Amino acid sequence: MRVLAVVAAGPGVAGGGVGGQPALDPLDLALVRGDAVFEALRVYAGRPFRLREHLDRLAASAAAVELPLPGGLAELAARAVAEAGDGDAVLRLICTRGREESPAVPAGDGGPAAFAICTELPASFEDDRRRGLRLVLLTTAADPLVRAASPWLLPGVKSISYATNMAAQRAARARGADDAVLVGLGGELLEAPTANLWWRSGQTLFTPALDLGILAGITRAVLCELAPGLGLKVLEGVFTAEDVAAADEAFLSSSTREVMPVIELDGTPVGDGHPGHAAAGLQAALRHLATASPTAARRGPA
Repeated sequence: MRVLAVVAAGPGVAGGGVGGQPALDPLDLALVRGDAVFEALRVYAGRPFRLREHLDRLAASAAAVELPLPGGLAELAARAVAEAGDGDAVLRLICTRGREESPAVPAGDGGPAAFAICTELPASFEDDRRRGLRLVLLTTAADPLVRAASPWLLPGVKSISYATNMAAQRAARARGADDAVLVGLGGELLEAPTANLWWRSGQTLFTPALDLGILAGITRAVLCELAPGLGLKVLEGVFTAEDVAAADEAFLSSSTREVMPVIELDGTPVGDGHPGHAAAGLQAALRHLATASPTAARRGPA
């Protein structure tokens, strides 16, 4: 994955990066504790999609971990996108806490840092979309409603502490699958490590409720907005794998991967074992919304 642009701001930004690039203080708590928040979004032809919603979610994540955000994040994102050119890309905004407070750190020194990084889109996305994904169920061994009511467990917070998410993806691949679906202690379907989960039965789309402490996906919200235009209604709630087993099709949604069909869950085909028409329709509607006009790409749901 090639880096297209890196820009940074804030008192915690260190100099001396490779090629004159901004660098992170080696004692920043993002490195030594994983104490930082981030957003990742797609850029279409040089235009970030739903940037305002991503910035709002970033602010909510930062508030949840009591992390002060540097100002000017929208401008920082715009600089990175401009440096990356007019093509498609992934834009990541990462905000760190800075060094741990101590008498040895002068006041105003080593504070928060913000990075905006643009990278190329992975070439595998379109092949995966045509083929469809195979998923396996992995337990979190936790009650999701208890987790959702425990703010110190950071339910729905997009922090950079993704080690367990990446471990889940590795475990899924070790089992011959492409990705995982995390489930609660009682078998409640939650989310994929980096995406929201959906399935369709008839003309109804089902997706786990945000009350379970899952991430409030920006693309998830967009699909809720687009579904009625395709004759689909959306039902959020508490569901189990048996619900997906009886579905006509399933798919994941995320800002970077968009709508990604699911053809198998725990070794059993979903529907007819091929990408479904609702996933294709929602993908087409999402892509049209993101690329049709600059205002559509920037504004939130009506």
